[in-house]
Amino acid sequence: MLFTKDLKGRRSHADKGCVTTLAHSMMTAARSAESGLAGPGELDRYPYSEAPGAGRVGPPSWGGADAELGRVGRRAAGSRGRGLHGQLVQQLGQMIVSGDLGADRPLVPEEIGQRFEVSRTVVRESLRVLEAKGLVSARPNVGTRVRPVSDWNLLDPDIIEWRAYGPQRDDQRRELAELRWTIEPLAARLAAQNGREDVQQRLADMVEIMGHALAQGDSITFSRADAEFHSLLIQLASNRMLEHLSGIVSAALQVSGGPVTGCDRPTEISLAHHARIVDAVTAADPQAAESAMRQLLVVHPEVERVVPAPREH
Repeated sequence: MLFTKDLKGRRSHADKGCVTTLAHSMMTAARSAESGLAGPGELDRYPYSEAPGAGRVGPPSWGGADAELGRVGRRAAGSRGRGLHGQLVQQLGQMIVSGDLGADRPLVPEEIGQRFEVSRTVVRESLRVLEAKGLVSARPNVGTRVRPVSDWNLLDPDIIEWRAYGPQRDDQRRELAELRWTIEPLAARLAAQNGREDVQQRLADMVEIMGHALAQGDSITFSRADAEFHSLLIQLASNRMLEHLSGIVSAALQVSGGPVTGCDRPTEISLAHHARIVDAVTAADPQAAESAMRQLLVVHPEVERVVPAPREH
């Protein structure tokens, strides 16, 4: 029996509080874990050159920033769980992306350390990470400067998040919706052509967990299972380049705000669309899988201003 035909039965069990071990584990983890995007932790892969004072063109002005930004060490440890340098990366990244620190702005490590009350080592590690993301550049005799938007790695999950919650939020969410419209229907089509039963079962498990979470009003678990569903689907497509783009989808699910796709909030309609995707993938029906994904991405009429209406095959 295909998954959608069994959906009501599964939901009735969920209503009675009967959840699978997998669902229970995921719900427990979701309640205890800290929310936020998982950022790359490779801090030492990129060289950092410390420039002498001769090349500096005046100190950066921090006056326009929120006063609380200058107290990184006293803020709650919430920046990816990476300690002080992770929090400083978050603060400086947000300031650069928002435009508070404009292009070609010099960033002097000593002044950053004093302003944010962190050590020189923390500043150095943070600037390495920002350099890897294309936000700043460090050059001998020039120092560290903010780079123009054209140099940023706009596919980096952190930059996606910072843009999505900054002045460019509308553009970022529209661009993410357009990218998902390109990536995910193709991934669904390819997934239906690759009959890996183990991954197919995990897709069905995620939909079941979403159903349990919806019945219990657990939006955190629903969102986590949803993100895992889309990650598994791209994995099942068996296309390395698509897998490389999977972080875009994960980031889009994390930062989506407003009625853009069927994944924006837990609903019966969203659950049913996910279940139909599983049905099509299990039945090895590429056209149905692609169509079901397009339907999921255009649940809300507002999205039709962003992407075309789904085309039935």
